[in-house]
Amino acid sequence: MLMRLAIAVAVLVLLCGCGVLPQVVHQPTYHNPFPQLSKVAIAPFFNLSVEPTVDGRQFAQAYFNELQLIPGFEVAPMGAVEKMADQYKLSLASPAEVRKLAQLLQVDAVVIGAITDFSPYYPPRCSLQVEWYAANPCFHPIPVGYGLPWGTSEEEYIPDTLVEAAEFNLAREQLKTQTPEYSPDALIPINADSDRPKSGSLMALLAARPPRQAAKSNPPARDSSPPLDRATPPTPAGPALRLSAEEALPARPADATALPPADELPSDWPDPRGLIPPPPATARPASRTTMEPVLTHTKTYNGHDVQFTAALQNYAIFRDDARFGGWQSYLQRSDDFIRFCCHLHITEMLTARGAAGETRVVWRWPDRR
Repeated sequence: MLMRLAIAVAVLVLLCGCGVLPQVVHQPTYHNPFPQLSKVAIAPFFNLSVEPTVDGRQFAQAYFNELQLIPGFEVAPMGAVEKMADQYKLSLASPAEVRKLAQLLQVDAVVIGAITDFSPYYPPRCSLQVEWYAANPCFHPIPVGYGLPWGTSEEEYIPDTLVEAAEFNLAREQLKTQTPEYSPDALIPINADSDRPKSGSLMALLAARPPRQAAKSNPPARDSSPPLDRATPPTPAGPALRLSAEEALPARPADATALPPADELPSDWPDPRGLIPPPPATARPASRTTMEPVLTHTKTYNGHDVQFTAALQNYAIFRDDARFGGWQSYLQRSDDFIRFCCHLHITEMLTARGAAGETRVVWRWPDRR
């Protein structure tokens, strides 16, 4: 009897095709990996692109909607953020003003974003630079790779792209300790100010941008400020990226013969063990303030990129959108394209720091069944 039933099902599939069977789809899941950054506020994005019609509030609202969907985040209404910034005359052009806004709103962090490139015409493209500033000045930058299962049996499942990004960022921080300092030619007088943003950061771009009427034809000026004083190195990126010289170890023990002893390493030498969260301490750590953002992510998205369209196709499946056109129509509607770019930007930034959970297997019947 069972054999006849199996034969009948096989014949039915051959006659009707695979369209009568449900499709197995893997839905990615995300969560907030940082309990200390659960309450977040999002300010309207700055337009640093050459497209004058870009609406920074539209991008901030899309970022708000996608971040609010991730479990563990509580996002403040954007209207309350704008009202508080207007009430206290905060331009949000410096880390101090952003941190003050976070403290006034009683949130853990404020998101500052900028659109550096945008084109709504097919194939659309979008470039975003986003920085999260914590209300607590003692929260230091969280590096790419922090919180991933390094040194465990699950390490082999870490995507190669995240491994390469973590190794690249670690090597960049290590090379900073071996790079000679230099003073670039100053084009304008620069006042020594401890609150001055680091060169190349979003705050430096905002401080250096020209007046709004000139922004349509002239690109934003690059910051020519000299680097910050490195006499006192900053606190570790993440809870413990930079260890003391006595605790620091080479990244690869097999190459220990090519590296100096641990006591000869620089005091601010980044150690790869800082990517693993340390155990709880018996006492609170010493206060070491920083003006750097706790999270940063910069990415460009193009509508003709294969990886981008594959992610968009999977994203559109779980939207249960009743409109015609399928996922391809998202590339033609600017609001949907912007929202997906914000979704991808958030998930990429958090996944690189341990926010990805187990994928959810979903059986989905084809639309033409």
